[in-house]
Amino acid sequence: MEVCLFIEPHRGASYREQRDFARHAEECGFAGLFRADHYQPFGSSAGLPGPTDAWLTLAALAVETIRIRLGTLVTSITFRLPGPLAIAVAQVDQMSQGRVELGIGAGWFAPEHRSYGIPFPPLAERLSRLAEQLEVVTGLWRTPVGERFGHQGRYYQLVDAPALPKPVQVPGPPIIIGGRGLRRTPMLAARYADEFNATFQAPAAAASAFRAVAGAAAQVGRRRPIRRSVGIPVACGRTDAQARQRAAALYEPGSVLPAGESLVVGSPQQLVDRIHELREVGADRVYLRPGALTDRAHLDLLASEVLPAVTTC
Repeated sequence: MEVCLFIEPHRGASYREQRDFARHAEECGFAGLFRADHYQPFGSSAGLPGPTDAWLTLAALAVETIRIRLGTLVTSITFRLPGPLAIAVAQVDQMSQGRVELGIGAGWFAPEHRSYGIPFPPLAERLSRLAEQLEVVTGLWRTPVGERFGHQGRYYQLVDAPALPKPVQVPGPPIIIGGRGLRRTPMLAARYADEFNATFQAPAAAASAFRAVAGAAAQVGRRRPIRRSVGIPVACGRTDAQARQRAAALYEPGSVLPAGESLVVGSPQQLVDRIHELREVGADRVYLRPGALTDRAHLDLLASEVLPAVTTC
């Protein structure tokens, strides 16, 4: 089982806090650090000192770290056009010497779009744009050096694109697609993704999502395997009181939690047990989402008590 970390800097985190967290996560032995791509909090908090752009931050972390993998969960297609996105991700992949992954989705949080003047089409259109962006991004990366790429789609038109720069990873950085839908999202994952993420769901719901992706993969004739992952909000402690104290930082005041959100608040062994449950239903990667980025002792506890118990399976 591969264990990564997931953070939400839009809730309030400076670049320096993210950098220090990433360095400590790398020292602790976590496989990857992935961050949300949002421009404001979901609840009533101010989110000070304000949002940080996901790909600007990952570019900086690419040169501030050595081993840990870096990526988004997930970049919204409403924030960026596919051509410039392909360029940015390829550049960060070069800067990290091949450690980048692109989580990409249709976007969902309408208030941040209104706040910053970003168009927010209906869901059906966003999903269609997501499919077309995946076609463009992967097409640009896979075009041989010296050749040109063109695309005439419903939403995006590219003419005589040089398709540069090229990422270090061939044919491109791994693509992560996730969500709770059991029809269009699994089909997009089967066609384009290297990893399907079942979001922060309990084992039974994750198993259902994995079956949907397997069915879609069979339908499109996919042969190469797809990695399966799940997120877990975590607040672990050496005592129940310590775990409850950390749990207070897991969610923002006034935020609305998705139905079926599955979290672990308790001992490291409880988290180990949950990870084993997810492994049994097919997951081969988990994303642990702690609360406060400044709580290094929490990372140390997870690294010492959880990683050895689950990464040797």
